[in-house]
Amino acid sequence: MISLSKLVKTFQTRDGQVTAVDHIDLKIDKGEIFGVIGYSGAGKSTLIRLLNMLETPSSGDVVVAGKNMNKLKKKELREARQEIGMIFQHFNLLWSRTVRENIAFPLEIKGVPKEERMKKVDELIRLVGLDGRGESYPSQLSGGQKQRVGIARALANNPKVLLCDEATSALDPKTTDSILDLLVDINEKLGLTIVLITHEMHVIRKICHRVAVMENGTIVEQGNVLDVFRRPQQEMTKEFVKQVTEPEETKEAIKHLFEQDGISHVLQLTFVGGEAEKPLITNLIRSFNITVNIMQGKISQTQNGSYGSLFISVDGELSEIERAIEFIHKQKVEVEVIHSESNRLNHDLVLS
Repeated sequence: MISLSKLVKTFQTRDGQVTAVDHIDLKIDKGEIFGVIGYSGAGKSTLIRLLNMLETPSSGDVVVAGKNMNKLKKKELREARQEIGMIFQHFNLLWSRTVRENIAFPLEIKGVPKEERMKKVDELIRLVGLDGRGESYPSQLSGGQKQRVGIARALANNPKVLLCDEATSALDPKTTDSILDLLVDINEKLGLTIVLITHEMHVIRKICHRVAVMENGTIVEQGNVLDVFRRPQQEMTKEFVKQVTEPEETKEAIKHLFEQDGISHVLQLTFVGGEAEKPLITNLIRSFNITVNIMQGKISQTQNGSYGSLFISVDGELSEIERAIEFIHKQKVEVEVIHSESNRLNHDLVLS
């Protein structure tokens, strides 16, 4: 659906030339929700604006739905853009127009007859959950409702691709989740390809099939969301994964506990996919002469399956604990020793 090849975008500033997008190659499949994550200045906003030619590439190719966007003539580009919807962080609504009129605006520009236009608007109002708000003005709506109007307007021309530029950054967590649920619903009902940029890993975790991590204009890591959560390769990616799993804060709290309560050994178990649903703790207690106490756990759902961490304290003979850890490894569950009174246990685990 979308193919980027050797894509470069440079800007000339008073301080010299800045490369915002630096030789990016990327493919996004039809019907998938693809996330691009990065901190401010990473180049992600420029990248998404290159997809519909709001920014013109300095070099390289942008192919969307079989059309090389940067080689189209003006009329062809206008037609191609109608197949690409876009929603924005700050909604970009027309404040003097009602909800209905905002959604109808792209159809007016296209010259769609009024009766057909109104029928389409009614369908979109129902799709995005704004029944009864058609005659309201943007100033009378909540942030989440405004974004729903933006989504409906972006869908007016039946696009093949929907671009989301930090679409939930201005919203509270509960509203963010409702908008993300709506995007998943639209993706499934319409088969729409969605590309979103964000600096929040929660957004990626909740709805994306694949993710690309950007830093300094380049993609430093990409892949299936569950794989990236399980084994982040780059330091940047590890920082983003911590936004959701919060292991460092949990580790510090648990370290404080074992310092006070004299706990001997603390392990962090990381489950991915089907492993999160296996009765691992039950099997440990039944199979080994150890005491197991669950200290803290969290399981999150991604589009590709479950991901979770579990912190447990274990007590017993050192050799028995080592056998239990070996058993955990065989279940394809990752183990990290958070605390142990034995240097041997830490050393053996590193070597395993």
